[in-house]
Amino acid sequence: MIQEMNIFKLLAVILWLSIGLNTEAQDFNFKNWPEGKSPKEIGLRIAGKFLKTGHSRFGNTHPKNPPSYITYPDVCTWLGGMWFAEATKNKVLFRGFEDRFTPLFGEEKNLLPKPNHVDNNVFGSVPLELYMQTGKKKYLDLGLHYANTQWETPDDAKPKQKAYADKGYSWQTRIWIDDMFMITAVQAQAFRATKDEKYIIRAAEQMVLYLDKIQLENGLFYHAPQAPFCWGRGNGWMAVGMAELLRVLPKNNTNYEKIMFGYKKMMSTLLRHQTDGGLWRQVIDDDEFWLETSGTAMFTYAMITGVKNGWLNRKTYGASAKKAWLALTEYVNDEDNLREVCAGTNIKNSRAHYIKRPRIVGDLHGQAPLLWCATAFLRK
Repeated sequence: MIQEMNIFKLLAVILWLSIGLNTEAQDFNFKNWPEGKSPKEIGLRIAGKFLKTGHSRFGNTHPKNPPSYITYPDVCTWLGGMWFAEATKNKVLFRGFEDRFTPLFGEEKNLLPKPNHVDNNVFGSVPLELYMQTGKKKYLDLGLHYANTQWETPDDAKPKQKAYADKGYSWQTRIWIDDMFMITAVQAQAFRATKDEKYIIRAAEQMVLYLDKIQLENGLFYHAPQAPFCWGRGNGWMAVGMAELLRVLPKNNTNYEKIMFGYKKMMSTLLRHQTDGGLWRQVIDDDEFWLETSGTAMFTYAMITGVKNGWLNRKTYGASAKKAWLALTEYVNDEDNLREVCAGTNIKNSRAHYIKRPRIVGDLHGQAPLLWCATAFLRK
């Protein structure tokens, strides 16, 4: 009788341990999502919202005014939507994104951004993605125009821009952390589309320039040398820029190890600054700042990508990414808009400047990285 009771106790312990291990596994494995919070469900909502919404209006925000040009937040959301459609094999959804682009070859041609700034040239990422998913050369030609002009110094370039170009960097270099998505994204897309290594080589060299100049000892970045604040979304652009670059950068590239080291150093520090609720702050390392969602989504994407590619420890960073995602889903309202998104932010040497930034609902700066996260979870 005593032996039988001991066997039952042993079985109970085994069952308890099994449940515990399964629960722990769910914390860092990207499955078993609560109802309504899975990447596929959220991704479909955010993608659909974008397709039902007109082009955004920078500097021309009155609802009766037409948009002036396609802005980089539109680009980022458009790109994320097509990535998501590919990851879910949703051809109907993809056609929606392609149909949205078609007028830019005709009646909306005036909305094509001028290739004269990092925020404009990233537009080329969208037609390059369209080319890779359709094979239509018109998309390739348009996309490469933006990738190439990022390295073609115009006659009216300023002395500082010419100086960077003379050293082999993009003339659009300005040493703002935002640039390390805007530049590397279109160059990485051009490499994916053409397999021409010049695009990925120069993107990697550009990234190393920024790492050398502005990465701090703890792995984070100031917004710019003259703005010594670790602004959340700014660091998000850098985190995603490195992750996107490393996804396609050949391991034999001379800059691969340095970029990977910079990426891992940043991820390690981000892990320490994640709040108990799962989000990161508007200024990452200042506990008095508010919780901000766009930067959080970007860090989440970078961590998911690192886990999926084996760069980061799955148990540690997978749990962090899943915690962040579930927290982010709580900020998506009934109209499929992400809340607590920092408004577009220029550099300024003022703590008050960053803490007082408007908090926007449904801004594409937040919608885009939410789509990226959904895609990253679903990629094979």
